[in-house]
Amino acid sequence: MTDLSITAANVLPGTGAETENGNLGVAVTAGQVLYKKSTDGLWYLADNNAGTAEVRTAVGIALNGGGIGQPVRVLRSGPCTIGATMTAGVAYYLGDTPGAICPVADLSTGEYPCLVGIATSTTVLDVHFQYSGVQL
Repeated sequence: MTDLSITAANVLPGTGAETENGNLGVAVTAGQVLYKKSTDGLWYLADNNAGTAEVRTAVGIALNGGGIGQPVRVLRSGPCTIGATMTAGVAYYLGDTPGAICPVADLSTGEYPCLVGIATSTTVLDVHFQYSGVQL
């Protein structure tokens, strides 16, 4: 298995999704997983094998793309049509490619698992971030 292949134009929040507005510290595309940097309050790409816990602690999914300093709407929790094909009932995690989402089967030694959510259908991800803080 591999990281989800996300079509950015198809990433949409579902009814009841919790979102937040902010600004980007790096260029992103819709569907990428983000963390909010404590020192500047900007959004950056999360990565499960980064050297610092802050970068590994994903808390949002970009609902639009943009460049450095541009506004972004971030999905914090709830249903999200992710723009990719998933397997219903499977847990999806932050990947080791910055901003990527992968199925649980793709996690490997050296990575720090951060749950993004569970697929409730082949197109909808129920997003509820949970960082383990434990290296595999």
